[in-house]
Amino acid sequence: MIRAQAGDTNAFGLLYDRHAARGLRVARAICRDLGRAEDVVQESFLAIWRSRASYRPETGSFQAWAMTIVKNRALDSLRSAAARPQTQDGVTAEDPAPGADSKSDSPQDEVLARSERDALLASLRQLPEAQAEVIVLAFYGELSHSEIAAELDLPAGTIKGRMRLGLEKLRREMHSDPRGQV
Repeated sequence: MIRAQAGDTNAFGLLYDRHAARGLRVARAICRDLGRAEDVVQESFLAIWRSRASYRPETGSFQAWAMTIVKNRALDSLRSAAARPQTQDGVTAEDPAPGADSKSDSPQDEVLARSERDALLASLRQLPEAQAEVIVLAFYGELSHSEIAAELDLPAGTIKGRMRLGLEKLRREMHSDPRGQV
């Protein structure tokens, strides 16, 4: 990253090669759409390149910093998609064709799943950044507690504590949903 901060595009290419696949997993877990997730990763790495001077290694690993950017871009993408008007059949211009990349769920099941995912993401945004970061790295980035501890340069106990507190808050938030959904 130091070389990339100095403007070395080859070094940045190596960073992309090392971290884009994990970024795609994070984005796809949030967006649930491969095309949108690919766009999110591309936009995220462009943002990382443009803001590379703001990265400080003493605050955490490059991977943790980059995956936070990917997560935030993916959440922004979901918000903007939710704000777009839908056609009468519920399809937006960026939605996949019916039946593409999905199981044979009924429309009601798909609406319920989307609603639950949106509620979970809204609750995740309400968590303190430290707790949200470890949850995103664990579930969307598919990292173990020890891998998260290594990435964030924190003790495993701290990671487990943040995870426990964050999950407890998510559980309370999801069970107190005024719509009665869990």
